[in-house]
Amino acid sequence: MQKNTELKVELLQHNAEPEMIAALAAKLCYSGAELSDLQKKVSSAEQTDFIQKLIGMGHFSVFEHISFSFGIEGVSRALTHQLVRHRLASYSQKSQRYVKAGAEFPYIIPHTIKNNSEALEIFNNAMSQIAECYNKLSALDIPSEDARYVLPNACETKIIVTMNARELLHFFALRLCNRAQWEIRELSDKMLALCYDTAPAVFEKAGPGCCNKGCTEGKFTCGQAALVRKRIAALKKH
Repeated sequence: MQKNTELKVELLQHNAEPEMIAALAAKLCYSGAELSDLQKKVSSAEQTDFIQKLIGMGHFSVFEHISFSFGIEGVSRALTHQLVRHRLASYSQKSQRYVKAGAEFPYIIPHTIKNNSEALEIFNNAMSQIAECYNKLSALDIPSEDARYVLPNACETKIIVTMNARELLHFFALRLCNRAQWEIRELSDKMLALCYDTAPAVFEKAGPGCCNKGCTEGKFTCGQAALVRKRIAALKKH
């Protein structure tokens, strides 16, 4: 029996006033005033326009002061193998060395397989056979760190991710694109919605190239720029 593996993303922690700290850092770069005086000048009313001006100038270093930590579950090992390629981030993932997979480990089923009854039967049978092999190895006192070698990329995992806003903007530019792998794109959608709620000025233009200057995929373009822009806009209005 397949266990529930619904994708869940929770924003665990972020700066108390994320846009204020970015604006303050930027003003410090161009001012000879005392820090205490600058803090008084950085008002909520001016932050939005100022931050958007910084983005337009390409002054992204100040956004490294903004930090977001996400709790993510209901994703596959195939996804986290992609996720950890974003090096300017911190990760803590459920260990297959120390946490046994169990008699019936949860796993992620791709939509293309889920929507094809014949493919779904093949897939589920394969997962059952793998679970049986894993359990037989465990019964032979094979340690979890070795028994896990039979486990698939489809295995469900949980991970805590911390990124600064500059890296998140880069992450969204790549992973919100239609050409991104479907699972990490769905994760990106949920992460952007949370980030935008917290710091709308910073993430106002977050998205793939087609949402801003133009598609960067060249001959590999999906050709659906209007639909992508509509999807991204909906994430910022949820």
